[in-house]
Amino acid sequence: MSSPPVISIIDDDGSVRTATDNLVRSLGYVVHTFASAEEFLCSSHRNDTSCVITDVRMPAMSGLELQDHLVNSGQRLPFIFITAFSVESDRARALKAGAICFLIKPFDGEALIKCLDAALAQHVVATDE
Repeated sequence: MSSPPVISIIDDDGSVRTATDNLVRSLGYVVHTFASAEEFLCSSHRNDTSCVITDVRMPAMSGLELQDHLVNSGQRLPFIFITAFSVESDRARALKAGAICFLIKPFDGEALIKCLDAALAQHVVATDE
């Protein structure tokens, strides 16, 4: 039996990290949380991640910059963005670079679950190619 997918949650807001962690863990996934994009990039979990859930706006490196960095380094992971700021240019940039979803905080747990299902289905197809 294969191991459950690994979901990396990156958000500088501890309460959002915790709430998202609790929801995703309750679905049976392995979850790693990070307070910053840099913390994720330096972690050993970067290479076993099946999906990234990240805030758009964070100090130092934004979620959008993280997505760009990974794409430019050849690591294509499904991204789900969450943000408190509904900026159309951010949404368009994220989706153009391949993001699965762009959710506005506060978001419904069911919406995140649907995004995760779509992201993991895409990740399975990409890793099988």
